Amino acid sequence: MGVEAHATNERVTGRRWTVRLDPVGRGRADVRVSCSRPACAAQVLPSAADGRTAAIAHLKAHLRAGPAPRPSVQCACRAEECHTHIRPAGPRERPVPWRCGGAVVLAVITDREGRWWQVLECCSRCAAAHPTAKVVATAPAAEAPARGDGFRADAPAPATPGGPSATTPTFSAVGPHFSHSATGTAVPQQASGPRTSGHRSAPRSARPTRKRPPRGRIAQRLVPHDLRPVALRDELTELGELFRAYQARTEPDLAVLADLHARKAEAFNAWAEVTADTGLRLDARRAEQAAATARLQHLHRIGQAPDGEGPAVVRLLTAPAQWNHARAVLAHVAENAPLPGAEARLLVLMVTLRTAQSGVGNLVGQDIKGLPLQDPEHLVGQLVESGWLGISGTVEELIASRPESPTRISVPSLTPDEDDPGPFTFGRKLRPKLSGWAQRVVGEKKLRKGKTGADVRLLALALATGADGEGRLGPGGEGIGLDALSSWCSVDLADLPDLVDRLTAADWLAEADVTGTLLTGRLTERVLPLGCPLT
Repeated sequence: MGVEAHATNERVTGRRWTVRLDPVGRGRADVRVSCSRPACAAQVLPSAADGRTAAIAHLKAHLRAGPAPRPSVQCACRAEECHTHIRPAGPRERPVPWRCGGAVVLAVITDREGRWWQVLECCSRCAAAHPTAKVVATAPAAEAPARGDGFRADAPAPATPGGPSATTPTFSAVGPHFSHSATGTAVPQQASGPRTSGHRSAPRSARPTRKRPPRGRIAQRLVPHDLRPVALRDELTELGELFRAYQARTEPDLAVLADLHARKAEAFNAWAEVTADTGLRLDARRAEQAAATARLQHLHRIGQAPDGEGPAVVRLLTAPAQWNHARAVLAHVAENAPLPGAEARLLVLMVTLRTAQSGVGNLVGQDIKGLPLQDPEHLVGQLVESGWLGISGTVEELIASRPESPTRISVPSLTPDEDDPGPFTFGRKLRPKLSGWAQRVVGEKKLRKGKTGADVRLLALALATGADGEGRLGPGGEGIGLDALSSWCSVDLADLPDLVDRLTAADWLAEADVTGTLLTGRLTERVLPLGCPLT
């Protein structure tokens, strides 16, 4: 007994490490791959798909370079008092104190979403207790010493050169698999103990093995072999495979996901009727809610409305971040316009949107002549003389330039350098979207036909960025301050009512009312797609 206790106390705990995939920050697409082993540095990848590929490659490299599982280690899972171990099947399979049974294996456990992968050096029964565990290597079986030498029959024998315990364990020929399929997984063989009777039985390998059909798995549940009707069992198995295939996609498809959740809800309800399992009914209810949510998100993404609701608004700028950037550009122009007047303000806005990212851009004569400016050539010359605008050539050449030979322009105050990154934080892909949005508002058909001036079109821009999702002006529909509108449009307060009337005549505004300090009303449904709702 003393020898046995000593061997147990000196036994080494199995290895255990984790590779994780975590977001770098809120609203960012890049991810961080980290490993719990001290010598491994974290990596930052541009997308979740790239991060998942790098994480799996990192884990496989550890498994190939690391030592094989050791037959005499203490189970890493058991060391943390895991309560999910499978109990021995019978009195003949008495587990030793340091593991619950079976050969020592290297098992990889992962979560359903593929956010972490954990390697355990544990016994095969511990690995079997985890539904996502995949065994990648098995330690060689150790022969028990003969009785009467002072050791127990179930204690491992010391390794001897050339003996059975020195046999090199075999790894899967195709490498470890970290998906939810069970391909490529080695099944450890457990040697039986010596028999007490004199009857010599045939070796275990010579006995015929009874093969069971593969068991399906869905939502961390195993589908029973004997589940009836067979059509329900097949449906649950197929759904589990479809969900795992969906998780492996690089791009989401909310319509497909909604259909899968709807099928899962129906199948789980039928499963609950067969087994009278309340947990299955709850899972079915959650699947119904998930299907409704995914379907609603899909409709919003494609610009359609759910049944029984009004038409959804398909906006030119689709995200709150884009709306906030549009408001930031308008505020910057209002504070930094080099010349007074509505016409100068409108021209400065359009040039700013052309050069916002790098401080340089291209301009043609039609871009300027398409704006409601009385003397565009004189106005461009004033901006050049003030130093705010730089052009390659003369003002006349800029006005006469065509799309096949645009004029290069620059705005020094927007050019980033080492000390000043510039006033705007949006990327190169968003700049043309913002510029296109402003041109759509300024050049809107009824505003052009009504021959409205720069002040009316500036007011249209301000109201497009100052209404809520339903088109009501101001936060909560409470209206917009007249002082702010007067400052942005570069007009007197007394001129605002006339501008509001002209927008109402152009079917931009409805229910408009100018009070002492506020403009209330709402944008018409016709121009809601051009709006940037307040969030």
